[in-house]
This record gives sequence, C-alpha cells and structure tokens, in this order.
Amino acid sequence: QVQLAESGGGLVQAGGSLRLSCVASGSTFGSYAMSWFRQAPGKEREFVAGLSWSWSGDNTYYTDSVKGRFTISRDNAKNTVSLQMNSLKPEDTAVYYCAATNPYRDIRNVNEYPYWGQGTQVTVSS
Repeated sequence: QVQLAESGGGLVQAGGSLRLSCVASGSTFGSYAMSWFRQAPGKEREFVAGLSWSWSGDNTYYTDSVKGRFTISRDNAKNTVSLQMNSLKPEDTAVYYCAATNPYRDIRNVNEYPYWGQGTQVTVSS
C-alpha cells in the first residue's frame, strides 16, 4: 500500500517555472513506477511524465508536449518524486496528480495505477 501527497502547485505566468513534489509513504518506494498525470477542466486525465526502475537506473518517459520543458526525478532516500516544469504555457494549466504502480505495468496508461495523490492545481496565466 502506498499513500501519496503532492505539493508545489500554484499560479505562474507563461514562461515561468514550478516544481511539484510527491511524497510517498509505505513500503518499497524505490521499486514502484512513479508518474505525473494532469487533468484540465472538461478533459480526460492524461500522462505527463513517468519513471520506472531498471537494473541500470530509472527509465524516464514524457508526453511529447512537455519534452524538453519538464523533468521527472526521484529521491529514494526521501521517498519523493519531483516534476520540474520550465517554460510553462497556458495549456499546461491543470490539476496535476502523482501516481504509483507496479514497475511492469504500462506506465502511460492511467488505468494501470492503483495509487493516486489528491492532486495539486497548476495555473499558467498568459
């Protein structure tokens, strides 16, 4: 069982930066695949970025619209996964959710995640 709690959302102007953090409690944090999803009003929840454990180190994945702007990282000592968001755009406005799943699941599929945080609002003004 994993409990997740996000923080770091807020209001920022276009071109600005925010850093989201997700603290996990429970067992074996380092073995889980961890991802960030987002949901804008009237839209489905979508994959943003994720990382999964491998023997050679975490593999990272990004949706095309955030490549080069967002970076996901994990600190196993602090049971934390972070999302650094740079060059933010108004279309990045959404509630951002941290999620965890078994490392062998389809990391981009929202239905593969049994554990979710409560979400944190990110608003980017133009």
